Amino acid sequence: MTIDLLKRAGWFVVFVLVQAVVLGRIHLFNCATPLFYVYFVTQFPRNYPKWGILLWSFLLGLMLDTFSNTPGLAAASLTVIAAIQPYYFELFVPRDSVEDLKPALSTLGPLKYSYYIIIMVLLYCLIFYSLELFTYFNWVQWALCVGGSAAITLMLIFTFEIAKLNR
Repeated sequence: MTIDLLKRAGWFVVFVLVQAVVLGRIHLFNCATPLFYVYFVTQFPRNYPKWGILLWSFLLGLMLDTFSNTPGLAAASLTVIAAIQPYYFELFVPRDSVEDLKPALSTLGPLKYSYYIIIMVLLYCLIFYSLELFTYFNWVQWALCVGGSAAITLMLIFTFEIAKLNR
C-alpha cells in the first residue's frame, strides 16, 4: 500500500510538472491544448477507494489550476471524471478478473481500452471547455477546442500506452 502511494505521488508530481512546464504552453491553431493529465485519473485500478480517486483528482486539478491560472476549471472537471471513472471502468472489466485490475491496453485489449479512454477524454474536454467558455455563443470555437484537445490528448495517451507495451 505504501509503495503504491509513493508511486502515485511520484506520478502526480510528474503530471503536474509536465503539464505546467511543457504541455500547458502548447496551443495548436489557438484551440488544441494537450491535456495529458487526464490519463492520471483514468489509471486508477478496480476497487480503488472512491474517496481516494476523488481526492487525488481534485488535488491534481487544484495544482494545475494554480499553475495555469484557470481558477477551478481543472479541479471541477477532474472531480467529475473521478466520480464517473470507477463505475464506467466496471463496464469494461470481465466479472472474473482480478480485484486490482488496472486499465491499460495490455489488460483490457485494444478495442475495450479505446472505448474506455476515448469516452473519458471526450467527456473531460466537454466539461472543461464548457466551463471555460461558459457560453455556447461561439460554438465553433468551443467545438474546435473540444475536438482538437481531445485528439491531441488521445494521441499522447495511446503513444504512452504503446510505449508501455514495448518495454
